[in-house]
Amino acid sequence: MSHYLIKDTSIVNEGQCFHGDVLIKNGFIEKVDKNINTREAVIEIDGSNQFLLPGIIDDQVHFREPGLTHKATIYSESKAAVAGGVTSFMEMPNTQPPTFTQDLLEGKYQIAQKTSLANYSFFMGTGNDNYDEVMKTNDKKNDVCGIKIFMGSSTGNLLVDNPLTLDKIFANAELLIATHCEEEAIIKQNLATLKQQKQILEPADHAIIRNEEACFQSSLKAIQLAQKHNTRLHILHISTAKELQLFGNMMPLKEKRITAEVCVHHLHFTADDYATLGNKIKCNPAIKSPENKHALWQALLDDKLDVIATDHAPHTWEEKNEPYEKAHAGLPLVQHSLMLMLQYVQQGKITIEKVVEKMSHAVADCFNIQQRGYIREGYFADIILVNMHKPYTVSKENILYKCGWSPMEGYQFPASITHSFVNGHLVYNNGIFNENNKGSRLKFDR
Repeated sequence: MSHYLIKDTSIVNEGQCFHGDVLIKNGFIEKVDKNINTREAVIEIDGSNQFLLPGIIDDQVHFREPGLTHKATIYSESKAAVAGGVTSFMEMPNTQPPTFTQDLLEGKYQIAQKTSLANYSFFMGTGNDNYDEVMKTNDKKNDVCGIKIFMGSSTGNLLVDNPLTLDKIFANAELLIATHCEEEAIIKQNLATLKQQKQILEPADHAIIRNEEACFQSSLKAIQLAQKHNTRLHILHISTAKELQLFGNMMPLKEKRITAEVCVHHLHFTADDYATLGNKIKCNPAIKSPENKHALWQALLDDKLDVIATDHAPHTWEEKNEPYEKAHAGLPLVQHSLMLMLQYVQQGKITIEKVVEKMSHAVADCFNIQQRGYIREGYFADIILVNMHKPYTVSKENILYKCGWSPMEGYQFPASITHSFVNGHLVYNNGIFNENNKGSRLKFDR
């Protein structure tokens, strides 16, 4: 493995931005200092006029393999991820078949070991009828990121709506439980009411059908279960102002038993955008009215929301262009999430230090990931270089998602990711990939 010396760069880490050098050796960060000189053979990279960040860790992606590989594969989406500065991901169980057994879970790890350019972990899936298999994950608490529960029917048969099953899982899970929270009964009632009012539904109706109350009631139920059993709960993709009253920010993240995630699309789009983007931004939970976006931003800056992720969920162009009711929910984002947040840095809405905290440090702390998420000596060299003055326009030619489209197509970001290191391997260098090394399975301190 090559050794690298990144010189004269702006290092963003642990709430500070300082000038210095970073030495990468044997896959790890060997040294961080103001001026590093070495007699060893190294490849020197000029980091001047750039920012060096810890690699982004995305705790919620859907890479579709196995079974849905016409949409995406672990290889294709991990390639898009590293091009966007995401060096590690945690992937969801709604594949075909769903990840309902330990054998199926390990099968995904085997695919990733052979094909993923980024580091990886996979959630164990839950249904109403696989409790015993789910509990076997307790024996793998250092090797699996968590257990995923769909408390709303976002996809297939992964909905868990049996209250006895939910209570047993929350009572006995020793790993983090991540939940998709939407109340199924409210969604069905909203849909029935709307269908009585109009013959043809349209994309803007999505925010009415999957409304604030559906999210709030389900998140409240999850929190009550977690408090009852002292479960480690992580609620995914908070999308409403009303849910924010369920979370506080009075304690350090490492002491929290209940944490919350916000996704980049809920920070960027609002229901007003359905008029121009339509089904392109149809997702679950829905993108809602502008006051929710404003509240989410304030909660993020106030630390009520702990991490930023994507919920990257690609579908083919044909699947998205069906009439509203048939159009698949989800949008591809993992290649462009960091660039989107860096745009808000340029606008002064958030600091680059806060972006690193919410997309790297906090994710590592939330999941107790071993030796990642920070620029520290002895940590894995998952690091990226960013040029804040090199604009990047999203186009069909540079979209790496297998689905081939993006809701950001035609959008110009003010910044670009120039280099991505995964375990000390320079996998992405100004548009050129070196795929000789693959990513590693994430490990957890639990």
